[in-house]
Amino acid sequence: MHEAFAAQVLCTLKAWKDPTYCKDVLGRDAVLGEIDPAKINVKGSSLAYGHPFAATGARILGVTAKLLSEQANKRALISVCTAGGMGVAALVESAA
Repeated sequence: MHEAFAAQVLCTLKAWKDPTYCKDVLGRDAVLGEIDPAKINVKGSSLAYGHPFAATGARILGVTAKLLSEQANKRALISVCTAGGMGVAALVESAA
């Protein structure tokens, strides 16, 4: 995840564990659950690697592809901020 929107991700992770939020906002009878923090930013992100302006997405995608080729994991979720306060998320899946 790109640290520029880390606060949003942390709020979302907290909301997924909240029964009231999941019921009132998401219309779910049960919480979505918790994501193991050890699975988030396993290799750091933009701040950890230095912020290569306009290349953050390529770096995050490249590191993710390398991780998927080296591990038994078949999928990864990445997120990157874009100019103007927007963001993009993508599910990356290994072909093998």
